[in-house]
Amino acid sequence: MSNKTHEISLRAIDLFAGCGGLSLGFQNVGFKIVAAFDNWEPAIQIYRKNFLHEIYNCDLGNLNDYNDFTSFKPDIIISGPPCQDFSSVGKRNENLGRGDLSITFAKIIASVKPKWFVMENVDRFQKSQKYNQVINIFKNSGYGLTEKIINAAFCGVPQSRKRYFCIGELNGIDNALIPYINYNLSKEPTTIRHYLGNRLGLEYYYRHPRTYQRRGIFSIDEPSPTIRGVNRPIPKTYKLHPGDAAPLTPDLRPLTTIERSYIQTFPKSFDFDEKSQSKTDLEQMIANAVPVKLAEFFARCLLQYMKDNIELNVKQMQSTQLVPSLQI
Repeated sequence: MSNKTHEISLRAIDLFAGCGGLSLGFQNVGFKIVAAFDNWEPAIQIYRKNFLHEIYNCDLGNLNDYNDFTSFKPDIIISGPPCQDFSSVGKRNENLGRGDLSITFAKIIASVKPKWFVMENVDRFQKSQKYNQVINIFKNSGYGLTEKIINAAFCGVPQSRKRYFCIGELNGIDNALIPYINYNLSKEPTTIRHYLGNRLGLEYYYRHPRTYQRRGIFSIDEPSPTIRGVNRPIPKTYKLHPGDAAPLTPDLRPLTTIERSYIQTFPKSFDFDEKSQSKTDLEQMIANAVPVKLAEFFARCLLQYMKDNIELNVKQMQSTQLVPSLQI
């Protein structure tokens, strides 16, 4: 083997893929996505319009046999299991059923035994009972785990969005990727202006607050708040909040559906087929997606870790070959 940087080509499958934020991020960094799975037809339709590989309509929570996943020979399985049951904007009841899908993902990993996996969820997931069950399955299956709660704004995403990531390496050690993650985090949060410049044609915008104890007017010189599935117009009864970035003016407006996809770092070329899809479905799938740049961030950290380990192993092999055997 040469001393040049070693190329790595890894086969990946994406479970609970949605419209493809996680897939696109890993694909952009060089991972080969060979298949994806979801069972929400609107998201599947959008996924198919933007990727060459197949996405299968599959209810992962009702599978009894995971052999089909093994047939794809994945080196890595990536996933963002539905997180509404753990979310701060949901009912925070992990027993509503969707929380079980994180356990489903863990069982698939334990059965297929890929060399690597990446799982994304909301930050509150780590405080749930389901979290303990999931981690026990991973550890009992022989995985070293790197766990990190991260704000996407420090990973090149113009949005304050806290998320939990778990990266597993079969027969690896815990926290192996923490130095790579910490090294690559930006020192300052990414603002909308940093990421999009003046592309939106506005300085301030409205984002409907969950309660009127929170502000609703934001500047593009700060990260966006977390993109949610709710995107409402400014109500006539809205009263200025002390934290609002600007006063109410006639030209103040919410971001459009597609503008919100830019905040989720989907590229302009990504086809959301607005003519065929309902606005409600598009808002939901965009909000549920893993931001593309956040997926790229973790894919790059993982790829660099892999390359460093390959080069270290090569150097060790070369060193061993150069050292003569001791004669006793």
